[in-house]
Amino acid sequence: MQISSSRNFDKQFRKLPKKIREQFAQRLQLFQSEPGHAQLNLHKLSGKYENLWSINITGDLRAILDKNDPSVILFVAIGSHSDLYG
Repeated sequence: MQISSSRNFDKQFRKLPKKIREQFAQRLQLFQSEPGHAQLNLHKLSGKYENLWSINITGDLRAILDKNDPSVILFVAIGSHSDLYG
């Protein structure tokens, strides 16, 4: 599985505190080894993010990804629940 990220994701990611970026790295490892792990709460989205998926990074932080091509995972956004869905 190849992991990639959009420009938008990269821009949002750079603004996050170092501790949160490290938590993302841990969750990414978990996602790569066990995508269905309960801590990730991987679920399909609707509305603005129809056909995309979300994983939990922290209690309020989410990463949105496109996994429609099983060989490539594209992270498209990261932010708080209210920033992404509000």
